[in-house]
Amino acid sequence: PEVTAATLSITPPGFDEVHLPFRVGDYNVFNAVNLGIAEVGSDEELPDGIYKLTYSVAPANENFVTKQFMRVDQLQEKFDKAFMRLDLMECDRAIKQQSKVELDSIYYMIQGAIAAANNCVTVQAAKLYKKADSLLERFMDSGCSCN
Repeated sequence: PEVTAATLSITPPGFDEVHLPFRVGDYNVFNAVNLGIAEVGSDEELPDGIYKLTYSVAPANENFVTKQFMRVDQLQEKFDKAFMRLDLMECDRAIKQQSKVELDSIYYMIQGAIAAANNCVTVQAAKLYKKADSLLERFMDSGCSCN
């Protein structure tokens, strides 16, 4: 059947649920402005965290699906900077190898946070995200540790 009244409800992390029209078969853009996070004209990015989406068609109380996902763009940007720093460090091979192992562990925590959020295990997703962020901060603050 043809969808005549599709809506999308999005709950950004730390914000209230927003109900938005959804055009089936069209390109729908959702950003910080139309989610009520930023003022019109702002180029503020969406925050990292778990987003809950509910797609519904009329009547909404009978025909809907709810999904959630974790946005990790800011954490991924921080990870990329750490990774590039590793590549540019002038340390000996053993220190560089240990740093790579640390970054690999952090990467798997990020992927674990995404997987947990996708499977509605929100507490575990938040813990893994915070742990990865904390380890990245420590990694960036530690420097190369060799002269």
